[in-house]
Amino acid sequence: MRIALISYSADGFTLLREACVKAGHEPIAFAHARTLRQRYPTSKDSAESIAAIIRSLPPGSDLLLPGSIDGLADALAGYHPDLILVYGFPWKLSRSILRMAKLGAINVHTSLLPKHRGPLPVHWAVRNGDPEIGVTIHWMDEDFDTGNILAQKGGIPIEEDLVTARLWRDIDAAIGDLLGPALERATTGATGEPQNEAEATYAGWMEPDFMFVDWTSDARSIHNQVRTFRFNLFGLRGPFARLNHEWMTVLRTRTEPADGLRMDCADGPIWITEAIPAAPPHR
Repeated sequence: MRIALISYSADGFTLLREACVKAGHEPIAFAHARTLRQRYPTSKDSAESIAAIIRSLPPGSDLLLPGSIDGLADALAGYHPDLILVYGFPWKLSRSILRMAKLGAINVHTSLLPKHRGPLPVHWAVRNGDPEIGVTIHWMDEDFDTGNILAQKGGIPIEEDLVTARLWRDIDAAIGDLLGPALERATTGATGEPQNEAEATYAGWMEPDFMFVDWTSDARSIHNQVRTFRFNLFGLRGPFARLNHEWMTVLRTRTEPADGLRMDCADGPIWITEAIPAAPPHR
């Protein structure tokens, strides 16, 4: 198949491309959206990401950098893809793009759909204190993450002392395991299994106030808030908090007694084991 790949990072494109080549298919174009800074103003400019993507692609590859969904449709139209394969793309694909490929479009989503539909499934799994997460590959339709499921795998642990590199390694391994069978099913025209709407939840963008610790929340929620920021949320290393009348960025916490500053929350104490001085934006 002639496959157009749409993703968010060099690692994402590499993962998709290697799976396609292993399955005997040809990636014909790569598309990347430049929208992160619009959503999270404190994030770094995307130039570094684009440079890394260029270095990761095979020589002579076409990299598309659309500034809008209409621009993406125009750019992809000339490639006449058989299939569009998406991983980590922040835009909703238009009807014209979904109908552009002969077979349609499939998406890699890092949750066990229909749970955690939306752009930040892993972040919300950590925020909610989920013990594990999974990966789903599904057909795309005109809504976010609602299409029929082609392949799915769970059981990826989210460790209490979260190490993001290890978690992404496990997620990438699951994606690699699933993509081959999913592409095979797509080739044969498999329609996949419908999602159970009664079990659907949404994992949208984090609200701006999530950058700040609210000590009237329960200790576990604050602990999970700090863990969520290990994904560089808002382009920050941790949430802002007032500690002894000074603003700090909280990097690590414990819900059990530990060396560090004890703070009282709504239901009991939490221990700040790592923090650095900070100058938060105006609220």
